[in-house]
Amino acid sequence: MNSVTEKNRHKEKMIKRKAVQDAEVASKTIASKGLLIVHTGPGKGKSTAAFGLALRALGQGWKVGVVQFIKGAFETGERRVFARFGDKVVWRTMGEGFTWETQDRERDVAAARAAWATALDMMADPDIRLLVLDELNVALRYDYLPLNEVVAGLQARHPDLHIVVTGRNAKAELIAAADLVTEMTAVKHHFAAGVKAQAGIEF
Repeated sequence: MNSVTEKNRHKEKMIKRKAVQDAEVASKTIASKGLLIVHTGPGKGKSTAAFGLALRALGQGWKVGVVQFIKGAFETGERRVFARFGDKVVWRTMGEGFTWETQDRERDVAAARAAWATALDMMADPDIRLLVLDELNVALRYDYLPLNEVVAGLQARHPDLHIVVTGRNAKAELIAAADLVTEMTAVKHHFAAGVKAQAGIEF
C-alpha cells in the first residue's frame, strides 16, 4: 500500500469516526449535573484518583471539601499540598487510623458518626462544588453508619455538588445510587513483593 492510499484510508476512517462521535455528543441533553462518583475495588489508586479530581476542580476555581473517615491524622503529601490552597480547600481528617489498629468498635463508630456530620455540613455549603468522602466505603462496610441514611443524604445533595466516595467494597445500594462507578482492579502490587509503603507513593 502506497503512502497516499494509506493517508486517504486513514482520513476516510477518521471522518466516519468523527461523525459517530459528534452524533454521540449531540445526543447528550443534560448540560451539567452534580455527580455521585464511587471509586472502589481491591486495586491501589482510589483515593489518589479522587485527589487528582480535586486538583482538577481547584484548577477550575472551585472550592473543594475533603472528609477522611478512617485514615488518621498522620501527615501525608496530599494534605500538605492541599493546605497550600488556603480557604479554597476545607480538609477534615476525622478517622483514628485503620480498624485493626484502634480495636475499639464504639470509638470507630463515634468517629464515623462525627465524620458523617461534618460531611453533611460541607454538603450544605453552597460554595463547595466537589466533596471527597475518603474511605466512606470502609465505614459502611463495617456498619459504622446506617447505609440507608448515608445513601439518602448523598442523594439529597444540592444540584451543583459533585461527591466522590472512595474505599473498597462499595455497597450495592451506593453503587445503584451513583452516577459513575470505577472499580480499581489489583493486577500487581509491590507490597506483595515486600516493598513497604513509601512517602510520595502511598502517602
